[in-house]
Formats: sequence, C-alpha cells, structure tokens
Amino acid sequence: MPPVSRVPISEASALRYCRVALDVPLAGPFDYASAEPVEAGDRVLVPFGRRRLIGVVIQIDIEPTLPPEQIRPIERVLRDLGPLLPKWLALAEFAAGYYQRPVGEVMLPALPVPLRRVSSYEGKRAGQQGPVERLKKRRVSQSQPEVGTPLADSLTLTSQQQHAADQIMAASGFAAFLLFGVTGSGKTQVYLTVAQAVLARGGRVLFLVPEINLTPQFAQALLQKLGSVVTHDEVAILHSRLADGERLDAWLRAHEGQARIVLGTRLAIFVSMPAIDLIVVDEEHDPSYKQQEGLRYSARDLAVWRARQENAPVILGSATPSLESWHKAERGDYQRLTLTERASAAALPTVQLIDTRRLELNKGLAPQLIDAIGLALSQARQALVYLNRRGYAPVLHCNSCGWVSQCDHCTAFSVVHRAGGHRMRLHCHHCGAQRVAPASCPSCGDPDLQPMGRGTQRLEEHLAQLFPQARIARIDADSTRRKGSAQDLFEQVHAGEVDILVGTQMVSKGHDFGNLGVVGVVNADAMLFSQDFRAPERLFAQLLQVAGRAGRDGKSGLVMIQTGYPEQPLYQALKRHDYEGFARSLMLEREAAGLPPFAFQALLTAEATQLPDALGFLEAARATALAWLQAHQLNEVVTLYDAVPLRVVRVAKICRAQLLIEASSRAALHRLLRGWLISLGSRHGTGGLRWQLEVDPLEI
Repeated sequence: MPPVSRVPISEASALRYCRVALDVPLAGPFDYASAEPVEAGDRVLVPFGRRRLIGVVIQIDIEPTLPPEQIRPIERVLRDLGPLLPKWLALAEFAAGYYQRPVGEVMLPALPVPLRRVSSYEGKRAGQQGPVERLKKRRVSQSQPEVGTPLADSLTLTSQQQHAADQIMAASGFAAFLLFGVTGSGKTQVYLTVAQAVLARGGRVLFLVPEINLTPQFAQALLQKLGSVVTHDEVAILHSRLADGERLDAWLRAHEGQARIVLGTRLAIFVSMPAIDLIVVDEEHDPSYKQQEGLRYSARDLAVWRARQENAPVILGSATPSLESWHKAERGDYQRLTLTERASAAALPTVQLIDTRRLELNKGLAPQLIDAIGLALSQARQALVYLNRRGYAPVLHCNSCGWVSQCDHCTAFSVVHRAGGHRMRLHCHHCGAQRVAPASCPSCGDPDLQPMGRGTQRLEEHLAQLFPQARIARIDADSTRRKGSAQDLFEQVHAGEVDILVGTQMVSKGHDFGNLGVVGVVNADAMLFSQDFRAPERLFAQLLQVAGRAGRDGKSGLVMIQTGYPEQPLYQALKRHDYEGFARSLMLEREAAGLPPFAFQALLTAEATQLPDALGFLEAARATALAWLQAHQLNEVVTLYDAVPLRVVRVAKICRAQLLIEASSRAALHRLLRGWLISLGSRHGTGGLRWQLEVDPLEI
C-alpha cells in the first residue's frame, strides 16, 4: 500500500484542481489535485481512503471545496486512451440525474472492465502499457486475415414496409418512430432499409435487442443485407457475456470510429461513438431493457434521449408496444407507423382457447394439444410448447404431513430440478442456493415425496414419453448456461434438427422459426391475477409474441392456449390478435386508477437482516418526505404510500420492504427526490441496512 499523500501547502499554487467521478456508494464527485494538465473525460488513478481507484475527470480548473492541504493528488493520468467524448459524459450525467445516482456509478460500470481496473495498469504484466496498447499489440501479432463480406442480399419490401421506411428516411434531425407491426410483418426489413441509407452516406447505427441470444441472428442479417455498405470489421457486438478482452475490443472499435454498426443489449446504450445517425430498439416493450441492479436505467428511454442528443431518428419496434410508448404515440410525441400484414403470404395463426375446466389433462397437457402436436409431426412440421417456468417442478411435497420444499434462506419455495438420471436437486431461483433433494420427508420421514406442478424439464420428459420418435430440445436459462449453447440450440431448430421445442420466454423474442406449425401454451393463467398492475400487459405481450412464432413459412399456423378462464378479455383480444383494442381497454383502466403512463412513480426499497429495521427506515424516510412536501406545498401532487414488505420478503436471509412514491407530475416527483435523497444518507447504513431508489419501476 503506497503511503497516503497530501498536497504540500507550498506546492498548492502550482497545482490544478479537478473533480473526479468514482464508482463508490457516496454522492461525489471528489476533488483532487493534479501537477500535470488534465481534461474532462480523462481517466485517472487516485487514492480513495485506503484504496486506489480509477475514476473519470468531469470538471477541471475548479475552486476546491476543501482546504488545499486536505486535497489528495492524482497519482496518474491514464493516457492509453484519449479523453472520453463530451457527448458521452453528458449522457452519463443525464442518466445520473434522472435515475438519482452518483455520476461515478453510471460512468465506470459503463466502461469495459480493463479500463476501470487498477491491476490493468500495474504489475509485471502491465509494465508501462495499459490494456488498450496491449489489445492493439495483440491485434497486430495475431495478424488476422480480413474477413470478406458476402454479397448483400436485396432488400425487397412490401408497400407497407416501404412506406414506413420512407417516412423514417424523410425525417430531418431527431424524430421518434413507433414501428407497430403484427408478428411476422417484417419490422427488421424496415430497420435494415433505413440503416442501409444511413450507412451509405457514411453514418453510424446503434441497434439494441432485448436478449443476448438474439445478437447472432441479428448480426448475420446485418451482414447479409448490408454487405454492400458495411464490412465485417465495421460491426461491433456488445453484451454482458463477452469476455473482458472481447468487450474491450468491441468498445474500442466503436469509440475510435472503426465500427459503424454497434449491436448489443441494454448496456450498449452507453457505448462511446463519435456520432450516431440512427438508433433502433427492437422489441421495445421488453422488460429486459430495464436494468434491475445498480443503476436501474431503461435503455429504451435513454435511447430516445440519446437520439435527441445526436439529432438523429430513433425507431422503437414491437408487435406489442409498451403502454408508455403507445401513449406517447397517441398524444403525438412519437410518430406511429403501422404494418398490418405479414411479409410472407401466410395469414396470422389461428388462436384456439382450450377450456381446461372440462378436461382431464394428461400430465398437464390437453388432449387437443397432444393431437395437434402429433398432426404437425406427421406433416413434417415443428411444434413449440411454451411454459414460462424452468426446472422440473415448482415444489417438492409430502402428502402425509404437508411438508413442502421451502428455501432455508428465503420466503420462497425451492424448485425441483433434475440433475441427471433420477437424481433431483432443489434450487432457489431467488438466492441461488442448491441442495440435494431429500430421499424422505424431513418432517415425518415418509419416503413418498412427490413433485407438484410442472416446469420445462418435466414437460420435456413427458413429451418424450408421448412422442418417443420425436427429437426434442429444451431452451431455457438452465439449458443455455454454457457460452454459445443457446445459439447452438436455435441453429438446430432452424436447421430442422428439432421436432418439438420446449421453452420459456427465451423462445418468444424475435426468432423466426420457418417450419413451426403449432404452438401450445400451458399454465398461462398464473399471471392473470397478479397484484402487479403491469401483469396483464406483460402476459398479453408474452402470449402474442410466442403465438407469432407460428405459421411464418407461408403455411397455416395454430396456437392453442390452455386456460381455465377463456372468457377473460385478455384471451379474447389475443384470439383476435387485437393489440390495439386491448391497449385501449388497459389505458382506460390506468387513467381511471391514476397509474402509469398517467402518473410517475419511484420506489424506495430497504433491506436489513430484520424486517422491522427495514420498515422502520422506510417509515422514517416517509415522514421526512411528507414534511418536505408540506414545506414546498406539493402534498396534493405527490403521494407517499405506506411502507410494506415485498411479496417475497426474505431473500438470502435479508428482509426487504418498499415504499412507493407516486406523482401526477414528473417534475414534482424529481424535485422531491432531489431534496429528499440528501436526508437519507449513505445507502449502506448500520446493522446491515441498505436502501435503493428506483425511478420508473417496472415491478412493484
């Protein structure tokens, strides 16, 4: 550990003072002194307490807030990379302000790990070089041959697609477009047509997709369709499963302007590019665009802000737009472009509701669905069975005494997973704890323990018994843990090497299965009566998206949904493929209840080893906020609800509670948050208490 140094008073007049953003749970930024010139956007190595950290200079030539003798010097300015771009700094500062986080907690996690890791610049391996120089040296030593791009396929559009593309290409400067198209209507063709025009004039494009598993097929489409205007080396892919070196390489190619297309998941919204001339957000409704840890940002919303910053158009595409985007299109903030027909000759699939109340199910499957799968297989077509619940069964149960497999660390059940052969393990999907399933009941000793309910593993097992000659593949979070495994499985499906596909919502997002004849949906009713007001919107989107996988090859498609509530308006709208009607009804309900998008929310969550501590913190915070509202005469604009435990109260032995804040004015909400957060103090309190504020929460 180097000695802690301070700036000698005699040298203070020769120093420059600057503010540095650090990734620490304190407000910041922090004042430092530098004996050499620094610029805003420089990365610097600085002492912080007993540690040494890499930070980003955000202000220079400042008047320090502390006496000179208390200001510590910058140890080193990292010169292997030029200063971060002013527009990038502005994006990070906006996100920090809107989501009420220290700017360092935005900037540093957005950078590739080697650029923010002290060990990258020290030690025998680092020498005098930083990770950027080492990467460039490695590129040269590997001497990779240039990868030729295949001749581009032609982009042939329908009249509706062409009209949408023309409207977007005619935009001058910033414009936000909601591309609303039925499943299979060819929204991607519109994206690519507009991107081709942008790239042909030397521009740059940022594509966002909701899932890592979608990047391979999207990258392939980019190169196939845009090969005349972009090369393989000009496409950079960014997502969280890349190795540190891969992510640094992609980020650096974008930062230095070599990459003219960046394709990635939500973290790609923070990529550094010299300029962006078009932003595309595919499946803009998807909850995956909202980060649920750390900085809880919406990549979709930041995409619109960044497009405005870049004075460029942004396309938000979906067959089931979020109600927030739909509302903005209704009031004219976004321009809605509609594709009502499938791009192929096929009609939309027929949706059939199977009333399970009058049926004897075969291990969870209706006879009609089993027959439909058999018919599809006899016609050499594929079937998809959708169940949004991974594992073998939701719970292990003892019929003798009622014991169930409760997680030892959470107020949740441990899910039964098959571990190979007949071996079973219990997994908690909340804290990740695993253990071998007991051979007999821990409570009464009865050896006849039974799994209750069904997950994708059990469904896969049953389908193999029903159709022993069929080739069955399961795609869920368990079967795709290994790097590249999801891509391999999807390629098998596309190649016709799979007859029956069993999957969770991973299979519903953007995949074009050309030979899929029938889709079966089981256990859809679980979300119908959720306390979360967004549950119906999510369920409709999931079901319409998965239904849209069927019948894309010019042949008819059939979707069969098992339900005990076929009369529900949600299912009736789904049967008609009527998103617009469903959205109108939900909008009326939301407006009458004063819920988003007609109100604005924030959620304060507290965690502690004891629930009373978490609730006590929230109640004290609520009292402080109420006093602030009273003093600023905002009582009638902002509502603070009572602090309540979360539905799953305890996770990993930590108890959780939440406090909902709701306002009729976004400005009033943020005014409260700015004034209120100062009084809450550090996010890491005594007794293990921690708190987290989320603006525009998706789950309550």
